[in-house]
Amino acid sequence: MTDDLIATAGEYVAGLLTPEELEAFERRIATDAEARRAVADWRQRLLALDETATPVTPSDGLWSRIEAAVGASRAGQESSTNWLARLWQDVAALRWTSALAAAAAAIMAVLLVVQPFGRADKPTVVAVLNAPNTNEAGAIVEAFADGRVRVVPLRAIPVPEGRVLQVWTLWDRQVGPRSVGLMPRAEARDYATSGMPRPVDQQLYEITLEPAGGSPTGRPTGPILYVGRGSTPL
Repeated sequence: MTDDLIATAGEYVAGLLTPEELEAFERRIATDAEARRAVADWRQRLLALDETATPVTPSDGLWSRIEAAVGASRAGQESSTNWLARLWQDVAALRWTSALAAAAAAIMAVLLVVQPFGRADKPTVVAVLNAPNTNEAGAIVEAFADGRVRVVPLRAIPVPEGRVLQVWTLWDRQVGPRSVGLMPRAEARDYATSGMPRPVDQQLYEITLEPAGGSPTGRPTGPILYVGRGSTPL
């Protein structure tokens, strides 16, 4: 895994990529297992960081101090032009700066931890699940020939009390959607499915919000949070 890939994955998880970079990297995620591992690593670290954050109410005078600081910054902007030009010329340094800033509290030594994808075998199908209304990427699905399915959330997904996330797949409309498994919270999970055929290209996957214990009907009943179709990796 290259330094550039690790940096790009960090920027992706932190939401720092431009629309063009985002589209290109999501295409890479669909076909590149190392890119998916890099995203999952960053997601796991930053999720732990999110959970330790304590909400703080800003003081009444904070905004005025920010405005004053911005004004001072503008006054000295001209003198810093050369420094900024040098920084922008060093693309690699800029990319690492943004990625590290996004994970400032995540100790970089954690990069040596065992990768969350414990198996090296290649998935049969990979899907990027997007929100139906905003097209925001919310999860990655890897489906393997032996029936294993791995779901990796790319962002926090709120789960109200008394509800649960449920993962579904649909390979044949006559058969209807089948449950892959429950996800009590947004975290990477492996599922062992049985009685399902080998995953195929364009197979549909989705995550819905269901009552605690899962859908009472065996079919999706709650809102679709994220949905996408699988593609066969190169």
